Amino acid sequence: MKRREFTKKMGITAGVLGITTMYSCNNETNVSDLKKEIDCPSQFNVTSDLSQKMYDRALEITKSKVRGGVTEAFFKKPFIDAAFSQNIFLWDTCFMVCFAKYHLDELPVHQALDNFYDQIEDDGYICREYRHDGTPLWSKEHPVSINPPLLAFAELELYSVSNDKERLKRVYPILKKNFDFLVRTYQMDDDLFYADTLGMGMDNIQRYPKDWNNDGKGMTHHELADKLGKLNVTGEERLNTFITEYPVTLQGLWNKQGRLVDFSCQMAMLADQLKTIADHIDEFRDVETYTTIHSTIKKAVNDLCWNENDGMYYDLGFGKQIIRKHIGMYWALLGKVVPEERLDRFVSHLENPKEFGRRTPLPALSADETDYKGWGDYWRGGVWAPTSYMVLKGLTAYKQHDVAQRIAKKTYDSVAEVFAMTNTFWENYAPDLVSYGMPAKNDFCGWTALIPIAVYREYLT
Repeated sequence: MKRREFTKKMGITAGVLGITTMYSCNNETNVSDLKKEIDCPSQFNVTSDLSQKMYDRALEITKSKVRGGVTEAFFKKPFIDAAFSQNIFLWDTCFMVCFAKYHLDELPVHQALDNFYDQIEDDGYICREYRHDGTPLWSKEHPVSINPPLLAFAELELYSVSNDKERLKRVYPILKKNFDFLVRTYQMDDDLFYADTLGMGMDNIQRYPKDWNNDGKGMTHHELADKLGKLNVTGEERLNTFITEYPVTLQGLWNKQGRLVDFSCQMAMLADQLKTIADHIDEFRDVETYTTIHSTIKKAVNDLCWNENDGMYYDLGFGKQIIRKHIGMYWALLGKVVPEERLDRFVSHLENPKEFGRRTPLPALSADETDYKGWGDYWRGGVWAPTSYMVLKGLTAYKQHDVAQRIAKKTYDSVAEVFAMTNTFWENYAPDLVSYGMPAKNDFCGWTALIPIAVYREYLT
């Protein structure tokens, strides 16, 4: 689906909360005093009673969105759902697993994953979104059809609490087949991977170079949103128009010309996770293959995407680095591609108040980027539970426990303050306000339940 960058145009709008707190630490403190900036505390007190209320409310919302059954055209078994539309979404589902794993008796998470496995095609293709009747929304001929490859990530999250080797044995051939499809289709001669911006989930972050306009051919995503907003048609007709028009927008045309750090590192992560699963289920003949693929991607990312001056990884465009910092770079941590000698510099950006260390930490786009919006503007500044959780898990993988705990607490406290005013959770949050992002969908559990459940349990208790 066109998804979230078009929600405002599609009639789902969000205003500013009646009470907001501006990000003010930089105005009161010398920005060179980084420790004082990092330690700038929220004045809001999160009580144990509030934490319990948040936890219970997240479960309540999630359970209310469980679907599947006789009224469904295709999905007949109960499953947890992102509830963004009647369609099902792959990376939403995978991140929902990360909190639903703690409530397997109440939340039918296995079937949510199986809905995607059941649709795998002979060549290993799994679409990132399926309609309510089980048909793929996107053609596999365009990379907008794939999401971050998180199914193995989700299965290992499940395994961490269930220790169910029989399930790992059952899903492993599917995961392996899908991995082979992604490598065969999207890995280029330089060993990095290309993909599509919308498919990779960070909908309206510009991934192509600032001076690239495809010789004036192709609408921007904002122009397409304006066009869709003016159509006097049904939602389904508007969606179908979007599906037709998107591949010839500037964003849709930018794919093979570039290489993406996030997708490349996600594929390194997937290789490492498949190796882990193969170890668990005694598929030892595959371990060496995954080790080799991981090493190959790691070398390519570090040789081609690392910028020594900035201490940051960057996407490539036409073989040159695109100097733009976004949170997707931090898949490098879960991908285990960051050499120890580069780790401190790379991690330092996360708590720098001029970059990702904002009032609510980890905006999708760094605050020193020209497109950054402190009130959100979706992925041009919004703080998103899945990418925040990804960063925390990556920091844990590198034993950066203190950094992870500081970021987790600041994030949790901001979400709690908004919850106290609204009694709900939001699709994303504003980095420089104590507010939901604009636009943002409410009652979103959905992946935002990661904060009151998974982040709370794993980093704050």
